[in-house]
Amino acid sequence: MAKAKAKARPKPKAKAKAKPKAKAKKPAAPMMSIGHAALLPVLRSIRSVIYKVDDLAKAKAFYASALARQPYFDEPFYAGFEVDGQELGLDPDVSTLKPGPGGAVAYWKVSDIHAVWNRLTTELGGRPIELPHNVGGEIETAIVADPFGNLVGLIQIDS
Repeated sequence: MAKAKAKARPKPKAKAKAKPKAKAKKPAAPMMSIGHAALLPVLRSIRSVIYKVDDLAKAKAFYASALARQPYFDEPFYAGFEVDGQELGLDPDVSTLKPGPGGAVAYWKVSDIHAVWNRLTTELGGRPIELPHNVGGEIETAIVADPFGNLVGLIQIDS
């Protein structure tokens, strides 16, 4: 009698190695959603840095050479250099701020200067330095000191 063929048993599959479980991450602190932030009067981007200078002609010569360009705006009350989409401004009015340390102000672009001014000075503890005012054409600026004394410039350009 012929031997019965043993049924071939399928080979057991190798057990897949279990992947180590990822550590559970702590939930991040709640962030303001972009849609919600768009409703608040906020700082948008750095637009200008303005240096106080007590000798405008000397300052223009220095920065024209340092930047290898002439100012695009050149008046006795202000000179402005365009630098890769930003502005370096030279302001000879030293009645409120003096040249030297603390004499430069970075100006943040804002959509509504009065709303941002009010929020910074009433809600967030900023101190008024220079009230919002028109500086020519469609441009308004203001300065607030943050709670640490740093100067925060605001600039609104309606164009």
